[in-house]
Amino acid sequence: PVGDDMFSWQATIMGPPDSAYTGGVFFLNIAFPSDYPFKPPKLHFTTKIYHCNVNSNGAICLDILKDQWSPALTIGKVLLSLSSLMTDPNPNDPLVPEIAQLYL
Repeated sequence: PVGDDMFSWQATIMGPPDSAYTGGVFFLNIAFPSDYPFKPPKLHFTTKIYHCNVNSNGAICLDILKDQWSPALTIGKVLLSLSSLMTDPNPNDPLVPEIAQLYL
């Protein structure tokens, strides 16, 4: 949590092994809505990252943070999915089409 605010967290993800981000340290802000876990948290990178599913503001395009959200998902599972996205980008659902073209 950030200070006493239980709805605002900071997280750190290590660059996954065998990815373009190996050895990197990536910081994120996590904002939980008041109706969490029925609505997904909002995550964004505060560390700049060159990725087709992350825009220059740090917004993340990940299905479980949108239409595939389930209240059964824990924040740990969300961070694990984000780590997987860093290893295997999804160029079919990009936030940055120019970067996605590099994968197609």
